[in-house]
Amino acid sequence: DAKNKEVSWKVTDASGNTTNLASINEKGLLIVISGPSGVGKGTIRKALFQRTGHNLDFSVSMTTRMPREGEIDGKDYFFVTKEEFEQEIKNDNLLEHAKFVNNYYGTPKNKVLEKLEEGKEVVLEIEVQGALQVKAKMSDAVFIFIAPPSWKALEHRLTNRGTETSDIIIERLT
Repeated sequence: DAKNKEVSWKVTDASGNTTNLASINEKGLLIVISGPSGVGKGTIRKALFQRTGHNLDFSVSMTTRMPREGEIDGKDYFFVTKEEFEQEIKNDNLLEHAKFVNNYYGTPKNKVLEKLEEGKEVVLEIEVQGALQVKAKMSDAVFIFIAPPSWKALEHRLTNRGTETSDIIIERLT
């Protein structure tokens, strides 16, 4: 079954040249999965991590929003106060950050750099604004943008998720 297949990090370009992404450099590879909220970034990331034979490490983001049902501090997010987050920004401790729907989201820089130095392939699952910040700082990363089939489908996904009010859904879609 798909869960037990080994992951192949080989890509072939239009000329037929094959590159093994896992051996591009001695350090780990930063892989950024990005797209609008509700597009399926988390579903894709979870599917990647269910496979065997990979050297992936998930970078846990930091946020000031309240945990959703079932989310675990330190596993799904690092849940912090607004004051703590603003101190992390001031101390330049974040690889990227954004304020979205009145909450901060960001990636702790030291944790990503440590894992890359260990040779791990680090996966970020972040919004588009954050991915653009990462691209400006770490242009050698691999960026994967996930697009919804349509804005209507995205609205449907966000509504059915049942985690946000209609006002927040409208804000996420604009």
